[in-house]
Amino acid sequence: MGFKGKEASSFFRDFLDECGGSAVIDGGFATELERHGADLNDQLWSAKCLVSSSSHLVRRVHLDYLEAGANIILTASYQATIQGFEAKGFSREEGVTMLRRSVEIAREAREIYHDRCTKDSSDFMRNERYRKRPILIAASVGSYGAYLADGSEYVGDYGDSVTVQTLKDFHRERVKILVDAGADLIAFETIPNKLEAQAYAELLDEEGIETPAWFSFSCKDESNVVSGDSIFECASIADSCRQVVAVGVNCTAPRFIHGLISSVKKATSKPVLVYPNSGETYISESNQWVKSSESEDDFVPYISKWRDAGASLFGGCCRTTPNTIRGIAEAIYGKVQDKCI
Repeated sequence: MGFKGKEASSFFRDFLDECGGSAVIDGGFATELERHGADLNDQLWSAKCLVSSSSHLVRRVHLDYLEAGANIILTASYQATIQGFEAKGFSREEGVTMLRRSVEIAREAREIYHDRCTKDSSDFMRNERYRKRPILIAASVGSYGAYLADGSEYVGDYGDSVTVQTLKDFHRERVKILVDAGADLIAFETIPNKLEAQAYAELLDEEGIETPAWFSFSCKDESNVVSGDSIFECASIADSCRQVVAVGVNCTAPRFIHGLISSVKKATSKPVLVYPNSGETYISESNQWVKSSESEDDFVPYISKWRDAGASLFGGCCRTTPNTIRGIAEAIYGKVQDKCI
């Protein structure tokens, strides 16, 4: 399934209909890369693995999530920017290549997965529902704070010198590169404030970008994003943007999700997506995750309640794993197999 010139909202409605009304987003990326042996102690974080010698690890994580049941996989471009690559000594051309490569690797993983499913002759794989489920590639666009790599993405305070124009100029080139590389969606995620949401909306309009997008906000409670801006106001900006086909929250504690779904739905009739953290809390001063009373799989039993509250797309963010996503897929579609679901 691809965009192929369809009107954005129609394309996404058709996608959700093909999924049966609800869809599964993948889970945490960096921790999975580390589990497979990647060293991400770097300002580029997961984008470090877009360097050719590590790209096979990125593909492997994508495949893990596809085999867990994901309908949407996000590219390893969350912290990938031309500015960030140049700061690490790469040329602009190399930065462009790595951004494009993030989409290409995800597309390769989808092709490999489909090929595996086609060749699997088990009784289970005769189930057309799973074998031919739609899979989309979402180009991940992290916030300006993610590029700064100073924890400001978790508080949303960029200082008075950063304006809407500053943010548009910062994001413009990489968004165009990711679109040109063939992503099915643009995932503007972990948005920490109203300012950046406005910048994204204006950028999409100014550049005439037709690729569907979603806006996903990082929140500190049931009513506000991490900067203190109202989630209602932030979601209203997303609602007013023609290219935005879904609105929701990520990188947020599971205990706030139910209330946030209600808050978002007051601002928009567009599909609502939720992909919370495992429940641990990130302490930016020490660059550490602190365990809470909730573990990675604890929010899976709430999926049905979140769906009843009005959400349509479900996944995981920081510290969630393919096991989390498999649990979500089972909560939505019933018990599934380990391969080619």
